[in-house]
Amino acid sequence: MKLVFMGTPDFAVATLARLAEDGHDIAAVYTRAPARSGRGMALRPSPVHALADGLGLPVHTPATLKSPDALTLFRSHGCDVAVVVAYGMLLPQAILDVPRHGCLNLHASLLPRWRGAAPIQRAIMAGDTESGVGIMRMEGGLDTGPVALEERVAIAPGMSAGDLHDALMPIGAALMSRALRQLEHEPLPLTRQSEEGLVYARKITNEEARIDWSKPAREVANHINGLSPFPGAFFEADLGKGPERVKVLRAMPTEGQSAPGTLLDSAGTIACGGGAVRLTELRRAGRGGIVTGADFVRGAHLAPGTRFP
Repeated sequence: MKLVFMGTPDFAVATLARLAEDGHDIAAVYTRAPARSGRGMALRPSPVHALADGLGLPVHTPATLKSPDALTLFRSHGCDVAVVVAYGMLLPQAILDVPRHGCLNLHASLLPRWRGAAPIQRAIMAGDTESGVGIMRMEGGLDTGPVALEERVAIAPGMSAGDLHDALMPIGAALMSRALRQLEHEPLPLTRQSEEGLVYARKITNEEARIDWSKPAREVANHINGLSPFPGAFFEADLGKGPERVKVLRAMPTEGQSAPGTLLDSAGTIACGGGAVRLTELRRAGRGGIVTGADFVRGAHLAPGTRFP
């Protein structure tokens, strides 16, 4: 099929690679413009942009899709379908109406649960036991369109957002490949979403990354794992040179009792509002390596009874 691909982050890369491998005629790739990052703040293309360049595909990085020029360019591709995976920009109705088979979005949740920007992180943070990916025909609303295909994935205990992201990525790519193969021969079966069970996955903010030890242990562990690897849940502690930020990248609930925020043992167990959490992966500010909870306690010369705010 002749298609336009629209995506930006790593999650979208597997789908673009799979559709190119399937032999589809990819007329153009749309992605977000290069952004400054790293210590040198150099302009870096998005992961999708980098792959598209490697595949020799034409790339467009418009600041908006609402202008007449943007619509004219999009129409010029003559695509049968647009495939959208974490593009990061809302598509106006005029764009949605262009492809003959519409715009198909690969969304990383079981709609209508977790419509919105951060479905993977929110699923882990909420303690969900199941997630998945779905193919949705896009409408003007935010993730409101009818669903064609879904694949479900169990969320194992201790799974981080990064773990779930990596599990869903190839499954989503295979599901979109299947959807396009079917669409070549017949219309996709579309099921309207129920409004029952609707939850929005609002964008993750840096302000909510601070760990609140007063919450129950399972909630604290889910919060930590759901924000790993990015932006990373954190607490602050004076480790000898003034307040220092410590990111916690993985944790598990366990038994233990004391005032919330109290270090219980040399393994890195911290008391919560109910129970405790074992910190299993941490990173101190300004230090690149990930360490275990035990290594963190030993390296910072912390004794049981130390309190963290």
